[in-house]
Amino acid sequence: MSPDYLISVVMTVAIAATPILLAAQGELIAERSGVLNLGVEGMMLIGAVTGFAAATATGSAGLGCVAAALGGTVAALLFAALTLGLSANQVATGLALTIFGTGASALIGAPYVGRTVERLGPLFPAGLASDPVLRVVLGYDPLVYLALALTPALAWFLGRSRAGLILRAVGENDASAHAIGYPVLAVRTLAVAFGGALAGLAGAYFSLEITPMWADRLTAGRGWIALALVVFASWRPGRLLLGAYLFGGVMTFELHAKAAGLAVPPELLAMLPYLATVVVLTFISMRAGRAGSGAPACLGKSFTPA
Repeated sequence: MSPDYLISVVMTVAIAATPILLAAQGELIAERSGVLNLGVEGMMLIGAVTGFAAATATGSAGLGCVAAALGGTVAALLFAALTLGLSANQVATGLALTIFGTGASALIGAPYVGRTVERLGPLFPAGLASDPVLRVVLGYDPLVYLALALTPALAWFLGRSRAGLILRAVGENDASAHAIGYPVLAVRTLAVAFGGALAGLAGAYFSLEITPMWADRLTAGRGWIALALVVFASWRPGRLLLGAYLFGGVMTFELHAKAAGLAVPPELLAMLPYLATVVVLTFISMRAGRAGSGAPACLGKSFTPA
């Protein structure tokens, strides 16, 4: 196995893991505030089509990413208006958001089917990454570095900052947080909006980098993997990074197994990431007395100010 091949595998894992990590980081913040948003897949699809449309219109993948983040934020705020403003059921509303995002992205993306755009491209100049070893470190697009940088940033935010401690207090005991003067609904709305922005960016990563073209259901269920990953990580940013790259490795195995012509049914290879998700969730559910050890106490519960 040549060094170039190993480098290619490592870089492929990082690229496959990035959209899952971004979406999971956004959902982590939303869930730590006490909100369960099952609409991650829908927000990713809305971000994917919004980013692709903006990149096509402007010729700039960077502006496409900005548009994708805004599109995901708008979808998340719609969810927040229903669940936080009108106390709608969070599970049902999240599922409805996924259905809405799937249909809306197909409708908006119909004129763009089969069209391509320029990729995001690496953050650093190609000359700096000409050496194979340096390419593993410097050969990625900006969103890979953003996802990596967010891991320690979110860990610091949740564990050290006053705003993070308020967010955690809202997620653990919303009534007590409200009693001492914290704006529970405002905190949760901001957390949901942040999750929507990252989900939109994650969706745009598919349409602007992984496969820089538009096709229906481009995210292929990765939003559900991101949701499972939050549980897998016990709501901790560091574990989220490890889990995302683990799933990225599973997806990379699928790609390289197909390229190597292994005598394995392609359907089995395609189901590997989702099979791994089921196995992980089953393992977690079997941890007697510890299955929900990291879950916020108010996760999924509605709150109405007295």
